[in-house]
Amino acid sequence: MKNSSLALALIGGAVAGAAIALLLAPEKGCDTRKAISRFIKSHCPGCKDCSLDEITEEIAAKIDPTAD
Repeated sequence: MKNSSLALALIGGAVAGAAIALLLAPEKGCDTRKAISRFIKSHCPGCKDCSLDEITEEIAAKIDPTAD
């Protein structure tokens, strides 16, 4: 009984956290992806040569096929 209530509490907390994060997100998703890309390019010396724009577009297309 304790294990199932603990698992239920963890799942409930994760769902509540995700809902709050979606409601309070400060920027649109495309703006956030661009900011992450800029941060990685400026702080990861090994990643400057790779095309992060292509990688992020590929990931976005897999997540949301209607995304541009």
